[in-house]
Amino acid sequence: MGLTSQSTGKIAPEDIFYIKNDNNEFVIALAGNPNTGKSTVFNYLTGLKQHTGNWPGKTVSNARGGFNYNGNDYILVDLPGAYSLFTSSQDEAVAKEFICYGNHNAVIVVADATCIERNLNLVFQIMEITSNVILCLNLIDEAKKKNIQIDKERLENELGIPVILTAARNGTGMKDLKRCIEDVTVNKKVIKPHTVKYNDIIEKNVEIIIPILEKYNLSNPRYIALRILDGDNTFFNNIDNIDVILSEISEVIDIGINKSSIREEISKDNYVNAKLMKDKCVTEDKKKLYRDKKIDDILTSKVYGIPIMLCLLGIVLWITIQGANYPSQLLSNLLFGFENILTNLCIRLNVPEFIHGIFILGLYRTLAWVIAVMLPPMAIFFPLFTLLEDLGYLPRVAFNLDHQFKKACAHGKQCLCMCMVNICYTYFLLCFQ
Repeated sequence: MGLTSQSTGKIAPEDIFYIKNDNNEFVIALAGNPNTGKSTVFNYLTGLKQHTGNWPGKTVSNARGGFNYNGNDYILVDLPGAYSLFTSSQDEAVAKEFICYGNHNAVIVVADATCIERNLNLVFQIMEITSNVILCLNLIDEAKKKNIQIDKERLENELGIPVILTAARNGTGMKDLKRCIEDVTVNKKVIKPHTVKYNDIIEKNVEIIIPILEKYNLSNPRYIALRILDGDNTFFNNIDNIDVILSEISEVIDIGINKSSIREEISKDNYVNAKLMKDKCVTEDKKKLYRDKKIDDILTSKVYGIPIMLCLLGIVLWITIQGANYPSQLLSNLLFGFENILTNLCIRLNVPEFIHGIFILGLYRTLAWVIAVMLPPMAIFFPLFTLLEDLGYLPRVAFNLDHQFKKACAHGKQCLCMCMVNICYTYFLLCFQ
């Protein structure tokens, strides 16, 4: 059982994160890091039975959808992508609060099978909140291409939760995921996650705090105890009698300890355990990893990274401009030649001049110009950009420029949109000259 508004004594979180459902409907939360295929899993399960909106009182959007399996109805809530529940953004705060206070029956954590170690940090944190967790290792097809082999049974034993291997875009493993959801929600399968054990100081203080929290009928006292130790003040706001609880705890332990160091220690232990678990359950092609690392060292180098980026984007711009000239001229001759045919037809049919002006000289000519000028560069540029994305180069561009963009209170990923806009803008300027 996860945290609930009833268990904390607060009503406000329930008002925000309560999902209205009938007695025969089950609410499933879909969590995960960005770019793990979470939305693909959501779209596959829900199909067209989905809608988007904003959380009440929040600027963060959410997507909800429904699906039926073996006569049971499920409401799937696609949470914002989050790397951690140690919130650093509004998106992560919403994901954390729904997992803590939402009326979900299970949480599916979608992880990238090609980089399990990075994704397990979020899995560990969610396992501390609720026991009904399903790990969906997506992109298993990409993992096979990289010669990554995952010992599913051992990973399940290490985590203590169900693990499903999927490739959502082609439907691989999705029936197994639905069957697992049914086992957890309908058949009430008992899951006992193996939560991370931290250092002796943290564990000793947790053991002291838990009995105090249990007196106030708080569910998941271990998770609350950890948040008290690391000073998650946003979490305290949703617990009734928190001042009284903190006062009682301060009599037995020093809750004025360095909270930032506790948070760092918890994060470090999570990542250490993630690496140990990956080493036990995942077999990788060391030669390929070494080759990829050498490529990364060059593409993300402080010396060569940006010059290589400028050269590649310059080549894309040159191919787009030069490659679009011939098809653009061909389309222009074809479409504007057909305009003369339409004009002669209007003359023979004695079509009024103003109708000819509106539909032929106005609507058709404008459409022909847009198609002739815009279609060829778009047909060349976007496949090239997609190719760079598939090769994994665009994330490295974002990484290279992230530091510079942060100086402007922005994010490195915004550079990709700027690249697209600037290349298109440059092409159109050249067209008008």
